[in-house]
Formats: sequence, structure tokens, C-alpha cells
Amino acid sequence: MAQVNKKFINPYGNKPPGYTHVVATEAGTTLYISGQVPVNQAGQLVGEKDLKAQTIQVYENLLFCLRSAGATFEDVVKMNTYVVNYKPSDIEIIREVRKGYLSKENPPASTLVGVQALVSPDFLIEIEAIAVIPNKK
Repeated sequence: MAQVNKKFINPYGNKPPGYTHVVATEAGTTLYISGQVPVNQAGQLVGEKDLKAQTIQVYENLLFCLRSAGATFEDVVKMNTYVVNYKPSDIEIIREVRKGYLSKENPPASTLVGVQALVSPDFLIEIEAIAVIPNKK
């Protein structure tokens, strides 16, 4: 299987836990994955008032989207995470789930933002992603 060359750059010298500061890619097809929310394929909320359960469902939804385009989490170069009423203890819950999906050696560039609300008052988290896959010949 063809691969896109990716360079993971941490200009500050120390690699932060769970993300990379800069990811550079060579030619490939860029996938922009809309924010995924904690609903299953039947459209039902998963994990009411449970950040961990909702985070797992969001990552499963991201995986489903990636696979539908012929990609995996290894192809993800950027993620934006939005958490309702974020508090510092939330990061450990999110990191615990992330480590089951993302590369430990080369995690994507990422941003985590605390927000007041998402589209549904039941959603605690939403994640969007950008991936780069090899061009099809």
C-alpha cells in the first residue's frame, strides 16, 4: 500500500504528550472530517453525561469516517477537540481514550478547546480531523 510521506516536527525540542506541534506532508489527498459527535449509527446518543463513553463513541465515529475514505488514524495529521465546560481533569479522560486510537510515536497536531455548548445540550465532546492519504493512481 502506498504511503504519504509525513514529517512530525516538534520545534521546541521536547515532545509534548499526545500531540505534535507541526506535521508536514507531501502530495496526497486531503480528507476533511466534520466534527463527530457521540451518536451511534442509529442516531442515538451514547454515554449520557459520561465524557469517557462519549469520547469513545466519537473516536469510533472518526474511525468509521476514515475507513469510508480508505484511511486510518495513522493518516490523521490534525485534530480539533471541543469539550463542553472543559475542566483540567477532562484531559486525562480524553488522553486515555486517544491512546487506544492514535499513534504514540507520531500523534497528529491537535487543539483542545473548552466551549460553552455544542449543537445538542447532551453532547459533551466533538472532534474534527484532517487526514492525508496517498493519491490514487
